[in-house]
Amino acid sequence: MESTAAYGSWPSPIDAALAASRDGRPEYVGAVGDELWWTEPRPAEAGRRALVRRLADGTTTALPAPWNARSRVIEYGGRPWAGTERAEGGPLIVFVHFDDQRLYAYEPDGPRAPWPLTPVSAVGGGLRWADPRLHPDRGAAGEVWCVLEEFTGEAPTELRRVIASVPLDGSAAGDRSAVRELSDDRHRFVTGPEVSPDGRHAAWIAWDHPRMPWDGTEVMLAGIGDDGTFHDARTFVGGPEESVPQIHWTADGQLLFASDRSGWWNLYRADPNGSTAELCPRDEEFAGPLWKIGLNWFRPLENGLIAALHGKGSTTLGVLDPETGDLVDIAGPWTEWAETLAVQGSRVIGIAAGPRSAYEIVELDTATGHSRIIGAPHEDAVDPAYYPEPVVRTFTGPGGREIHAQVYPPHSPDRTGPEGELPPYVVWAHGGPTGHAALVLDLEIAYFTSRGIGVAEVNYGGSTGYGRSYRNRLREQWGIVDVEDCAAVAGALAAEGTADPDRLAVRGGSAGGWTTAASLTGTDVYACGTIIYPILDLTGWGTDETHDFESQYLESLVGPLAEVPDRYRERSPISRTDRLTTPFLLLQGEDDPICPPVQCERFLAAVEGRGIPHAYLTYPGEGHGFRRAETMISALEAELSLYAQTFGIDRTDVPRLELEK
Repeated sequence: MESTAAYGSWPSPIDAALAASRDGRPEYVGAVGDELWWTEPRPAEAGRRALVRRLADGTTTALPAPWNARSRVIEYGGRPWAGTERAEGGPLIVFVHFDDQRLYAYEPDGPRAPWPLTPVSAVGGGLRWADPRLHPDRGAAGEVWCVLEEFTGEAPTELRRVIASVPLDGSAAGDRSAVRELSDDRHRFVTGPEVSPDGRHAAWIAWDHPRMPWDGTEVMLAGIGDDGTFHDARTFVGGPEESVPQIHWTADGQLLFASDRSGWWNLYRADPNGSTAELCPRDEEFAGPLWKIGLNWFRPLENGLIAALHGKGSTTLGVLDPETGDLVDIAGPWTEWAETLAVQGSRVIGIAAGPRSAYEIVELDTATGHSRIIGAPHEDAVDPAYYPEPVVRTFTGPGGREIHAQVYPPHSPDRTGPEGELPPYVVWAHGGPTGHAALVLDLEIAYFTSRGIGVAEVNYGGSTGYGRSYRNRLREQWGIVDVEDCAAVAGALAAEGTADPDRLAVRGGSAGGWTTAASLTGTDVYACGTIIYPILDLTGWGTDETHDFESQYLESLVGPLAEVPDRYRERSPISRTDRLTTPFLLLQGEDDPICPPVQCERFLAAVEGRGIPHAYLTYPGEGHGFRRAETMISALEAELSLYAQTFGIDRTDVPRLELEK
């Protein structure tokens, strides 16, 4: 039976420890013979990612600590492992170990621990590897082809990237000269090579500063000589205003690729000699932003059909007939599929989640149409009656533009708010900003909604999932469009009587941290905000205070620094602290190479003495994105305490956050 209690004061079984334990999702699923492999988060084990093996009989094991399968290429990483079934039996796995970024080989059925294949470099961030492809028949002992990121100096932008070959016999473990470079370094960024079925051609994706991969990429095509070297490399498709985030060869030597040349990421098939066909033209996305090296949204099946993720605002798994354009979707409760697919015969394996379930490994048998969960199954740790009940909505922003969002009203099976009281709401700004807030179960959201605090996730202009024109709204408008769109959603919720206009907050991490800080220093909509590993000073971040991948991102988000330096200063929250009047919480990892602590420290120095209640919590060992359970517990409880104090809510179940002035 429901009882009445003030919004924000409700008891909940979803505590910060539970939310932290369920943070993260499986990634990079792949088939090795009859087995499946993927990586899984381990928040309780210092945030490492375990490499998980699923045998044909359904049993699973994981490579134990301290092994941490995670790459640091472009800092966001990429596919960290590859595997092959050897002729003599048993799989051979190659993976990147996060601690030293070396490639290791591993025989899970063998007697020894993983052994290194690559050397350590003392220069800068060393040697890093991603997106491996195993070629056991090449060279004397077999080779692995992958992306090599090599620092040439101490600065985060002093590096080069090429496609390289590493021998599987370990001879390169202490000898950099044993690593054979396959491509030249004409491009700043490359993906791993896709080799044609006849072994005569290699294709890969490349791009250069100041473009990001969702702005424009080129598909490079090269011949492969008998000695394994690449020759006659040329641009096959793509260009400065065409984004191609994935390619894959078909069994008959055609190249499948996703391109947004139509305004949407759709699928195409090309003959290496020239002809190109569009396979399923729709105002939907069949791919997404290439934030990590080696993501994939489609896979060809052995019968010529294509497994493809697609949708507008959300994604589903379908099977496409490339000859007819017919697309048949899988039935199920899932509203979002991660950007990874694997194929085993007629079966497709992906990672999917929904509003009532976290990400889990899902198998579709295309021969029967049946689907089932085969790994990392969702388990309800609490009564699902405490889960939020989201509503997908489209709001109207300045100039009548559409703004997409998911609204999560306060929800509890045993509490309701007093008649006449409106609940507090927190607007969530996602990271990226070329990103997307997915419609999936998130226990961090449930942590607030089950206590009587609503959440609105805003897919502001610039988000992916709605076509290139929606994405391009943010060009030179970062700090304007994102701020306006979040404020428009908050204002609409207040105006319609859904949210209390005096108890609105905003929060976000990374680019969402920027939007949060820009909102607090540029609008009077919010009563407080939580700023998580943010960008606060555009001029500093646009010069030498971030990593190479995003070091020129602001050229499109804000404009060329050399031409509009005043714009960088004027939009930066650090330049507008005189407008800041509301309490805030600042959360920062001490080892963040993307949004370093120095930005927070300068911001706090500018705020000092102004009497603004605030708190600054830093976490050693954390980088960009919190991974450790103890960090996430601390951060979540501090955030709730900020809202409780600001909104006048009595809560004694979390430590009181000490706010300085």
